[in-house]
Amino acid sequence: MKRQSKVSPYFVPSVRVRRSAVSHLTAEHSKKPFTTFARWVSFIAGQPYAFILALFLIILWGVIGPMFGYSNTWQLVINTTTTIVTFLMVFLIQNSQNRDSQAMQIKLDELIRTTEGAHTALLDLEELTEPELLAIKEKYEHLALQARTALRKGKSDRGTPEI
Repeated sequence: MKRQSKVSPYFVPSVRVRRSAVSHLTAEHSKKPFTTFARWVSFIAGQPYAFILALFLIILWGVIGPMFGYSNTWQLVINTTTTIVTFLMVFLIQNSQNRDSQAMQIKLDELIRTTEGAHTALLDLEELTEPELLAIKEKYEHLALQARTALRKGKSDRGTPEI
């Protein structure tokens, strides 16, 4: 009988990596300044206090409007500031979204890979072309239609039908 190693490997697409190697990759990745900054900004921007601060600044801007006679410069300050902040936030939030999306795809791929009877052809679907995705989607829509029809007839919609 073969004895299994106590260190369980993580599955990484087409590579098996030990836990210590994954930890090293994670630690190395988190040291990148942009990644660290993007995570921090995304976290701060998502807090209620960030919204309250932004609301306070807009109210303050509106209150000081009469002091500046609602001049073009007064309007330009808020327009320019919000445009610059929005422009930069798009890139920071997109960076966080990309990372989260990749992590979610890997987790879903792992669930598919380890589920007995699952179609492993569904791994890495996000890499398929649009026509390929539509063909697979049509098969699942057909299964859903069959299940709803069965339910309407009082039958069960449970099971693992073939595709």
